[in-house]
Amino acid sequence: MSTPITTLLVANRGEIACRIMRTAKALGIRTVAVHSEVDRHAQHVREADVAINLGGAKPADSYLRTDLILAAAKATGAQAVHPGYGFLSENAEFARACENQGLIFIGPPASAIDAMGSKSAAKTLMAQAGVPLVPGYHGDDQSLTCLRQEITAMGYPVLLKAVAGGGGKGMKVVESDAELAAALASAQREALASFGDSRMLVERYLIRPRHIEIQVFADQHGHCIHLNERDCSIQRRHQKVIEEAPAPGLSAALREAMGDAAVTAAKAIGYVGAGTVEFLLDEQQRFYFMEMNTRLQVEHPVTEAITGQDLVAWQLNIAQGKPLPLEQAQVPLNGHAIEARLYAEDPSNGFLPASGRLALYREPAHGPGRRMDSGVSEGDDVSPFYDPMLAKLIAWGDTREAARLNLLGMLRETAIAGLQTNLSFLTGIIEHPAFAAAQLDTGFISRHETVLIPPRPILTDDFWAVAGCAWLISQRLIEHAPPCPWQTLPSGWRSGLPASSRVHLRSGEQGRQLDTLDTHGCSFDQSAQMLTIERDGMTQRYPLRLAAGAVCLFWQSHWHPLQAFDPISQAEQAQQHSGGLLAPMNGSIVRLMAQVGDRVQAGSVLLVLEAMKMEHSIRAPQDGKVTALFCVEGDLVAEGTVLVELEDSE
Repeated sequence: MSTPITTLLVANRGEIACRIMRTAKALGIRTVAVHSEVDRHAQHVREADVAINLGGAKPADSYLRTDLILAAAKATGAQAVHPGYGFLSENAEFARACENQGLIFIGPPASAIDAMGSKSAAKTLMAQAGVPLVPGYHGDDQSLTCLRQEITAMGYPVLLKAVAGGGGKGMKVVESDAELAAALASAQREALASFGDSRMLVERYLIRPRHIEIQVFADQHGHCIHLNERDCSIQRRHQKVIEEAPAPGLSAALREAMGDAAVTAAKAIGYVGAGTVEFLLDEQQRFYFMEMNTRLQVEHPVTEAITGQDLVAWQLNIAQGKPLPLEQAQVPLNGHAIEARLYAEDPSNGFLPASGRLALYREPAHGPGRRMDSGVSEGDDVSPFYDPMLAKLIAWGDTREAARLNLLGMLRETAIAGLQTNLSFLTGIIEHPAFAAAQLDTGFISRHETVLIPPRPILTDDFWAVAGCAWLISQRLIEHAPPCPWQTLPSGWRSGLPASSRVHLRSGEQGRQLDTLDTHGCSFDQSAQMLTIERDGMTQRYPLRLAAGAVCLFWQSHWHPLQAFDPISQAEQAQQHSGGLLAPMNGSIVRLMAQVGDRVQAGSVLLVLEAMKMEHSIRAPQDGKVTALFCVEGDLVAEGTVLVELEDSE
């Protein structure tokens, strides 16, 4: 029997840290948060019993500092460390360091992390255990010459994957030899920044596979079971967006075969704790081992929903020497659950991560089969240094269709303003007929991209008329009511504004000068958060969310943030930045690819920006000459900063 856990340090941040703390507190365990300097006011810090400031901003200076985390555990009297996922969760040296300090590491033995943490070594081990593999190269020679020879032999397209990676970091699809060198260098840099290990493996890129993973659990007494499977095929940039359990259309025989293979994989390495064995399933229903994640997964809530189990509680109990609470035949499979990952990113701009302040953040109403795992609150700052995931929306139902409709309702009730998110994109996936029909594979998003990421619609006169009323009401509330007027005003409050007013409003990239606004017949019900407009015998209602500095109007299935702007100032700013390329987000400059005086072609990479653990290339929009550089490698830059001045070629 291990030492009882009375104090738990959570070596992570965001929604997973909050979720782990929720279970720990339910078990009567005191919680300790660690945080970077920029995270000192973050949600997980506010929810912990004790918080330790690690300093710094980048993960390498904070959440990846083993020495600082171990010192925090010692200072707070923690007996155990839960790494969550990402950061140090699959770092065998960190697990050993915890053990050497007498701390319980909430995860598998370091030897198991070693065995599966290296994807190339894991594939060798799985081949020996008889688990089928995707053809590929998993060798030690990492030279471009060797990789090119191996890829030429297996044929393009191929997938480059970080040996120590996960979450889509350090992963690139390469279609031809001409792309290989640049893709390899970029993947290696991402892998080194995220995992401290730049080694790569190569796999043949399968066409239209499904991504199916099996949740496994093993205790310290030699018992190992699986808790059914999840379908994680809906992905962008090789990172999961929608996950569900069970996987639609899997036969009982295939479920059993994949589950048995996963348990075999776990037993082969003496596994203990929570793990996930990931497979690719081709169109002929053949499955191939892809990797094993030796940690809790982002998508674990859908498994909890269909089994009725708390997987974090399982982890904590197993770490204290308790046996598995169920045998394989006792594992439930009730109903269906679907999870959507809410990211701060812009789907219409290549899923570019976004950072900034959450001026408005409203979660959906609670109800049966509804769960929200969040790591942020209204007013929080979203940093460019970490993964852009804000929250997870999880819906359960007796059937897949019931779960889908429940999740769709949750998405439509969620309101966010202040930065770009993928909220509308998620809604589009869940309501798409192909998703409703469970036509799932890893190419789903690219195949339906024109529908899922449509051109921004032109906002009509009708929209601007309603938006103008919403804006004027919100401003009168702010001016004349207590600090939180939308919470304290009586239901049915009506504007006393004059019948006409002038304002310049913007929603996204579109703007309008509104000269005459008729506010008669407008009212705002604070309890329902609903704008009502009564005109010409017709009553129409529009969901409206108000926060300090933010107004968000629901119009035709989408939320539209509203802002007033000065058109003169905006025109001057556009003129000032003419000819200059701006930073699309907060981040750091990791590589300059051009110098002053260089003549470049349209599409040429001028520099590489790293933000939220991913690299983003800044390219020349047209042929031209670089006349000025306003950054150097290593610089931290804010969104909108002029980086390069490019003169058009004559």
